[in-house]
Amino acid sequence: MTATAPDYRIISTDGHTIEPPHMWETYLPARFHDRMPRLVKDPKGGDAWELIPGAPPMPLGLVTSAGPWGKRYEELEWYGSTYDNIRAGAFDGKARLEDQDIDGLQAEVLYPSQRTMGTFMGQPDDDYHLAGIDAYNQWMHDEFMAVDPQRLVGLYQMPAVDIDTSVAKLREAKSLGFRGVILSAYPSGNPKLSVEDDPFWAAAEEEGVPIHIHVGLNQAGLRQQGKEREARGEQAAPQFLAKLPDLQTMGGAVAGASGFVSEFIYSGMFDRFPGVHIVAAETGAGWLPNLLEHMDDHWWRNRTWTDSKLELLPSEYWRRNWSVTFIREAFAVAVRHWIGVKNMMWSTDYPHHRHDWPYSRRVIEESMGGVPEEEKHAMICGNAVELYHLAD
Repeated sequence: MTATAPDYRIISTDGHTIEPPHMWETYLPARFHDRMPRLVKDPKGGDAWELIPGAPPMPLGLVTSAGPWGKRYEELEWYGSTYDNIRAGAFDGKARLEDQDIDGLQAEVLYPSQRTMGTFMGQPDDDYHLAGIDAYNQWMHDEFMAVDPQRLVGLYQMPAVDIDTSVAKLREAKSLGFRGVILSAYPSGNPKLSVEDDPFWAAAEEEGVPIHIHVGLNQAGLRQQGKEREARGEQAAPQFLAKLPDLQTMGGAVAGASGFVSEFIYSGMFDRFPGVHIVAAETGAGWLPNLLEHMDDHWWRNRTWTDSKLELLPSEYWRRNWSVTFIREAFAVAVRHWIGVKNMMWSTDYPHHRHDWPYSRRVIEESMGGVPEEEKHAMICGNAVELYHLAD
């Protein structure tokens, strides 16, 4: 019997998971178990992942929600959290549905642990690179989202080995029922956007699969860097594992996404592949009106001498080909018509430390007071239902 579609009213378009303790032993091939991520202890007795043998352990504190109702800002810290004292919704699908119910949500679009995916993306060993990404995707598909795929909308993490692999994996994602893919590096595996990526955009357009860029393409070139470090006899671990993020690197900047948004638009790829849709996740949104104004002016002044072949204004590509997620941004809501109401999708970032669980409904009301109900519904639910075909 086909499950009845939820009565969608609030959907978070950017939530996260963290791998459960059994994940790697269960889903990673046995030949890689000697170097797989291992659960160790942090300095305060909490659980932490040693993602590469000998690398500093990565604790759970700021990427999970600890205690029955989370923590106050003043109580946030990296160390001391264990799988026994964090909310199980971070790693268990059934428990995640319970957390959604408490918060008044009917669905979430789910991203993985960025530290873990970055670790595998930076592996110079292509087989291990692919095995780690595949293990996550299999766990998400077979275990976490399988509990209720209409409410747990898992995204398929893309590798970055070569273009043929990326195209094949995108088609696999569609065949498995994933409603979108995550791109953390360019699909060709190159460190910069190039025409070698075109077969991927063509496949995404053909399959109707939305592409998601979370924060940025921070993992572009990590594989090549890993090979260079290995050639020098150094550990292949990505540099971000050397220390814990500080105030700036833990989401302290905004508008960084303007770089990749403008890069994609100016490149002309949306003229070649007008059906491609990209979601900029956890990038903030309030800065977008300035970017769009700047891009249009920049193009008008320089289109002739640069021999630009763009068929539309840069801002028109934004409104046709892009969506952006936002968390609690009253200013973004205030300038929503400059961004595009149809381009905006609300999110929580649960269970990461920026969330307001279980008070998401309060945050929505505080930041969207006076917004017409039709526009509010689009941003907190309707746009997501349409993009991910959740009513199908």
